[in-house]
Amino acid sequence: MKKRAIAILCTIVLAGGLLAGCGQPKETQKPAQTDRETTGSETKDEVVVTMPTTSEPQSGFDPAYGWGAGEHVHEPLIQSTLTVTTQDLEIDKDLAADYSVSEDGLTWTVKIRDDVKFTDGEPLTAQDVAFTYNNCKEKSSVNDFTMLDEAVAVDDTTVEFHMTEPYSIWPYTMAVVGIVPEHAYDENYGQNPIGSGRYIMKQWDKGQQVIFEANPDYYGEEPKIKKVTVLFMEEDAALAAAMAGEVDVAHTAASYSDQAINGYDLFRVDTVDNRGFNLPTVEPQEKDGITYGNAFTSDVNVRRAINIGIDRGEMIENVLNGYGTAAYSVCDKMPWYNEEYEVAYDPEEAKRILDEAGWKEGEDGIREKDGVRAEFTLMFASDDSVRQALAEDTANQLKEIGIEVTTEGVGWDVAYDRAQSEPLMWGWGAHTPMELYNIYHTLSDSGIGLAEYSPYGNETVNRYMDEALKASSLEESYDLWKKAQWDGTTGITQQGDIPWIWLCNVDHLYFVRDGLQIAEQKIHPHGHGWSLVNNVDQWTWE
Repeated sequence: MKKRAIAILCTIVLAGGLLAGCGQPKETQKPAQTDRETTGSETKDEVVVTMPTTSEPQSGFDPAYGWGAGEHVHEPLIQSTLTVTTQDLEIDKDLAADYSVSEDGLTWTVKIRDDVKFTDGEPLTAQDVAFTYNNCKEKSSVNDFTMLDEAVAVDDTTVEFHMTEPYSIWPYTMAVVGIVPEHAYDENYGQNPIGSGRYIMKQWDKGQQVIFEANPDYYGEEPKIKKVTVLFMEEDAALAAAMAGEVDVAHTAASYSDQAINGYDLFRVDTVDNRGFNLPTVEPQEKDGITYGNAFTSDVNVRRAINIGIDRGEMIENVLNGYGTAAYSVCDKMPWYNEEYEVAYDPEEAKRILDEAGWKEGEDGIREKDGVRAEFTLMFASDDSVRQALAEDTANQLKEIGIEVTTEGVGWDVAYDRAQSEPLMWGWGAHTPMELYNIYHTLSDSGIGLAEYSPYGNETVNRYMDEALKASSLEESYDLWKKAQWDGTTGITQQGDIPWIWLCNVDHLYFVRDGLQIAEQKIHPHGHGWSLVNNVDQWTWE
């Protein structure tokens, strides 16, 4: 590891002289033209992959603290899950041989396989499943298990989940919670995890790397890749590592996408990793020292004008070098997405809406109405250059329709409170409809009757989402989630309340060594890390 680190540092210094040409994105990799270098992985059943330093789980590889059950969750490699999501984000079975839900939606019954063992040789039983979920309910710091009352092992192969309320999308939760062994679980589990999944964690050098090896007793299809080494590093170091031939896959960003590296091609993955900003929908009010609402953005006409007054295509080209897709919602491309969200860029119509609503241009070109100036501050995370660039582009574009936007970098310690009255550039996107609920549904205990991340409330939208959670099937719930977005009369789209403005879905980009075939990827959620290796067991070398 020390030799690799020294090589990477030296290469960073030499980077400027080694880059040339323009890399082109590819959906499938070309076969290697020559023998592989002796750097990177050493054999054709190993890979070395980089991930952002933020991908390293600080609390270890424990479902209760983020590994496989974190914010914007990703499937674990070490543990097995009851279900899995398919390429089209529907639900399939993994440990579960079958599952069903009671008519009242309050009891999920899951039959599990009887041929699965943990890597210490002990059988995996329903008791381990029940223990895992009860432990997550008690301790999880990254996921919401309030809908679960208790998990109960009925016998060795049957577990029941007793719910506090109907929760039709429970199969999506079952797809990301890795099962841990009750007999081998303690406060140190995350540092030395035992699972029954495709891989075993063999070594973890904190702050540097983690090494996985294929589980020889895995009950599913034998992994094609036998060893996976993940190096945690920033984007510039990952680029240098690829230039030095030290890695097989290096994560990168749009700002590096025009570079070319001998022996590597640029690989892009579609995502629902979206960027957008909230627009407070109520007039300003104070509670507990926090201001909720904004006098300018509380006008729905303002929000509608902003939504069609932004050229998303220009933004994607100028900020993301073309590596992104237009976003209109927090759930573009998902099975529960309502296409009524989509709008065309129309600055003249945006101006007409503002004019008709009484927002008239002043001598400086900025609009005003009843003494309120058409302006707001758009915040962004101070350590995120992409969000900053999107904020600056938004400001430039909105000035053309008479709205003045001041951008400001802030820390997350103040961002959440300030977003209750001032727009903030966010990143969202997940493989579950709960993303909609978390953003738009009124919090019952908020004290102000509004949603959590930005002041908004619509009883009809709430009702559709509540009904979606109580639906008798996932398919039935999808239609209700769509109606929560727009039912022909009300909702959160352009025709409705439009409380958030969504800009783009950011492509996930990687430099991939020639000859390595990355298996077909599902749409990636928010977070540039573990999603890529969810199916690393299916990758191959040519």
